[in-house]
Parts: sequence; C-alpha cells; structure tokens
Amino acid sequence: MDKTMTTRSASAHIGSNVTLQERAYRIRRYAVRMGKVQGQGYIGQALGIADVLAVSYFHALNYRPDDPEWEDRDRFLLSIGHYAIALYAAMIEAGILPEFELETYGTDDSRLPMSGMAAYTPGMEITGGSLGHGLGIAVGMCLGLKRKASKSFVYNLLSDGELGEGSTWEAAMSAAHHGLDNLIAIVDFNNQQADGPSTKTLSSEPVIDKFEAFGWFVQRVDGNDIDAVREAFDAARSHRGSKPRIVICDTKMCKGVPFLEEREITHFVRVEPEEWTFALKALDEGRVQ
Repeated sequence: MDKTMTTRSASAHIGSNVTLQERAYRIRRYAVRMGKVQGQGYIGQALGIADVLAVSYFHALNYRPDDPEWEDRDRFLLSIGHYAIALYAAMIEAGILPEFELETYGTDDSRLPMSGMAAYTPGMEITGGSLGHGLGIAVGMCLGLKRKASKSFVYNLLSDGELGEGSTWEAAMSAAHHGLDNLIAIVDFNNQQADGPSTKTLSSEPVIDKFEAFGWFVQRVDGNDIDAVREAFDAARSHRGSKPRIVICDTKMCKGVPFLEEREITHFVRVEPEEWTFALKALDEGRVQ
C-alpha cells in the first residue's frame, strides 16, 4: 500500500466531514473512559486540553497513523508526562493506537502507563515526568532536524507550571539563539500545579513580554476556542523569520463536564466512582454535532 495515502496533514482535513469539535468531544470521551478503568487520572487536564489536541492531530500535524516513526513526520512532544491520558485519547482518535487498549490504561504490562513513556507507547515521542525538560529536548530535536535539512516541525506541549523551571528558560534562549523556526511550543495555561494556582506559586507574567524578549514569535489564545487555536497554529507554522514560535493556550480544567467545572479545582481532580458514568453522560449531552 502507498503509505502516502495515510498521511495526515492540515490540507487533508479541510474536506473532512468530521469537525474539530467532534474530534475534541471524542478525545474527552476516550479520556473519561480511561479514567473510569482506574478510577483516577489527570482528567481535569485531559478535558481542558482536548481542544488543543484536536487541532494538533486533525489540523496541524503531518503524520502517518500506521507508521508512528515515519522519518518526515512532525514530532509532538508531551513534556507534561502526567497528561498521557489526554495524549492517548488523541492518538486513539487518530488511529495511532487501537481503541480497545484504553481498557488496559494504567494496568500491568499495558502500553498505556499513567505517565507517558516513549519506550512503551507508539507515537509517544519522549518520556515526560520530571517537569521542565521537554522544551530542552525539543530544542535538541529541532537542531537535529535542521542538520538533516528536514522540513518537519517539532510541537512541544508544556505546562504553565514548567514556566517556573530555569531549564525551560535556558531552552527558550537556546531556541532563539539557534533560529529554530521549526519549533512550535504550546503552553497549557490552566493556572494549576501541584502546589496550587501557578500564578500564585510562581507567577510567569507578563509571559508574552518575556517570550518576546527572548526572541520568540508569541501568541496567546483561549485554548478552548477551537477556531482561535486553529488560527494561532496556522500563524505559527506560516510565520516568516527565523524565530521559534509559541502559542500560550488559556484552558479551563474539566472543560465539557459542567459538574466538574463547577467544583473547587485543584491540580488533581478527584472523581467519585459513580461520577465517571455521569461525566460520560454530560459529554454526550453537551456534544456539538
């Protein structure tokens, strides 16, 4: 079979009859189903970032679902290892992972461990976990691709909490110094980290001014507005000049499940055993056709 027929790309999705909103709904639903398997998971983050992942995998990225190591693919790096539940959901929707495997989430010998590990999961580019390293890995990957004259982009999803790590800013400075215009960083700015609201733990504001001062092309959008995210991704990819690009996405934890959105939000949202079914029902009721 000619594998070029299975390559995903921005242009390939223009004529698709499945909307990005529908993709985001399915990603959320897969994530909740995985959370239900274990009775836990970083579901608040998964629900919040689903719109960004829908745009990433069904509008922006070039990849082959049946060949996750295709040399000319765009790389999607998950710096935030505990967001793996969200990325698995996106890769299931993309056809990189089979749907039946979600039933194994977090179990022994599963390819879907609770924290993302490149050695376990097809399509997982790096092992995330100790936060603050993803952007540095992305810089190295971009340098390697430049040396090979590759036209591929590296997308790196990091958290607002990681903006408090010095290694993130070293990587940001290096990316600009080397003119890495093949790097598109994405920040999930949900204002939560393990020690509390990220803006109160260690504020990164004014974050736009800081990245601009470091030599980046910067955009900030509502990360739950799919049209805004799509436009920002397009602008990042087409931006002329030798600057790395970053899209800061303000997201709402637990987006799409009203009863979870309305409770007090913390870094790890606890869901009671019976609430997983209620969450699926809420997603179905709020589905945009």
